[in-house]
Amino acid sequence: MTSAATHDSPPEQHEPDGQPSAAATTAGVAAKQQEESAKQQEESEQEDRWRRCMADLDNLRKRYTRELTREREVERGRVAAAWLPLVDNLERALEHGQSHPESLLQGVRAVRDQAIAVLESLGYPRDDQEGVAFDPARHEVVEVVESPEVDAGTVVKVLRPGYGEIDRQLRPAAVAVSQRG
Repeated sequence: MTSAATHDSPPEQHEPDGQPSAAATTAGVAAKQQEESAKQQEESEQEDRWRRCMADLDNLRKRYTRELTREREVERGRVAAAWLPLVDNLERALEHGQSHPESLLQGVRAVRDQAIAVLESLGYPRDDQEGVAFDPARHEVVEVVESPEVDAGTVVKVLRPGYGEIDRQLRPAAVAVSQRG
């Protein structure tokens, strides 16, 4: 056998003038059409995959939005439920306060302590330390006082306590800070 017999495609036939024959031209056109058809099919499959991915992404976004809304509602319910005992205790304090005014003050202090505990359990501990160095991440200076017995930049009085930690604050502590006179 010769090497021409091992080729997969038939040998191109030529007319006497050296041009390819009509059969060869038709075979070439058919091969190009088949190649174009294969490319179009591949493009169609890629576009179908892309559309499916986009639909999956859209469904994921919708599901995430629903879940986020549901989780927010659940968390709001937990926080509200944590405050209910405080409301109950305030009502008790008001009921007993009319007959025993001195117990009203004790009741309000107890409710305040309970509220502080709730805030701490939610991850927002009270920050009301005096005698510590001023920290702009934790404190808001609302007053500067001259104090020769205390180092400059020391918190000498907490005017309004802060709640939270440095990376998660509800509000900073409003403080009076010392300066040397």
